[in-house]
Amino acid sequence: MKTLEEKLETQEETQEEIAKKIFNKLFSLDVNEHIEKKNGLSYLSWAWAWAEVKKLYPTANYTIEPYVFDEKLGYMVFTNVTIAGQTYRMWLPVMDNNNYSMKSEPYEVVTKYGKRNVAAASMFDINKAYMRCLVKNLAMFGLGLYVYAGEDIPEKSFDTPDEEPTMLEETLSKIHGCTTVEAVTDIWKSNIPLQTNSSFKAAIAKKGSELKAKVENNIQDSNK
Repeated sequence: MKTLEEKLETQEETQEEIAKKIFNKLFSLDVNEHIEKKNGLSYLSWAWAWAEVKKLYPTANYTIEPYVFDEKLGYMVFTNVTIAGQTYRMWLPVMDNNNYSMKSEPYEVVTKYGKRNVAAASMFDINKAYMRCLVKNLAMFGLGLYVYAGEDIPEKSFDTPDEEPTMLEETLSKIHGCTTVEAVTDIWKSNIPLQTNSSFKAAIAKKGSELKAKVENNIQDSNK
């Protein structure tokens, strides 16, 4: 089976078709377990993000541009990511843990909570900004984009006609093995593409009813 890169070279698919497949594949990945929370913001592990991209698209690569600096505004870093011939550019300011722009000298800001000191940027801070910029760059291809949109779970889609039957078969087996109503509910929520499938909906409804009836019978037995 040819890779996306090989199809691009032989022009079996248009650039637009390939870009759409890349986006759908990366956008459907659930990144929630790899997110860190800091000061109310979500950060995706750059190492995990890049590893997932390389697993799917081995020829993917990224480059960094020299950072720019303005005495009043601070530092800005830039990255470029290329996947299957498509390149996106991204930028990100160098910020401290409170998301204040870092400059060459420390300075003080006044907030509603009082005064805060913002440290001068170091090469370590600039390096962190580059890697965060890389993650944001990958989001332009779909990976973790729903996090930036404030959503909890990604949307999923099928790349090929054979993908839905395979996913359906595996999911029906999981439904059959459920022992709690909560487990059935979780399967429903995590399989958005199947929610329009009649077999999937029927299996969910049947298993849910069976488990609810079992719970009610156990309650009745315990009250006797």
